[in-house]
Amino acid sequence: MPQYDLYHDEVKNALSKDGWTITDDPYTLEYKGLRLYADLGAEKLLGAQKSEQKIAVEIKVFNSVSQITELQKAIGQYNMYRSILRRISPDRKLYLAISEEVYQDFFQKPAIQDIVSDQTIYLIIFDPEREVIIQWLN
Repeated sequence: MPQYDLYHDEVKNALSKDGWTITDDPYTLEYKGLRLYADLGAEKLLGAQKSEQKIAVEIKVFNSVSQITELQKAIGQYNMYRSILRRISPDRKLYLAISEEVYQDFFQKPAIQDIVSDQTIYLIIFDPEREVIIQWLN
């Protein structure tokens, strides 16, 4: 079983406050003998359309000495998860959840923005203290 990230419960609570139903904790990705775990799976009913939006969420803290190394690991993990999701649950979008502080201090650097854009990484920006979603970036 995977180890929970520092902000696991805060992101889970923030998603719930935002109207999401947590369906998987963790979200298991199984494909051709490989088993990986994203932190959360969630669904949300979309109003008049009566259709469901499904997401998988990987939470990252970026609290090590090298945020670049953390980003390299996160991108590799994100791309693996996205590759498997395309095969097992193509209707589910993958998001990387990061704190507002990390977003402001690290992800606002032009080079990091270019990398995130080039990799087509969807972000959830959250406030861990208030346990709320600040922004969704697709």
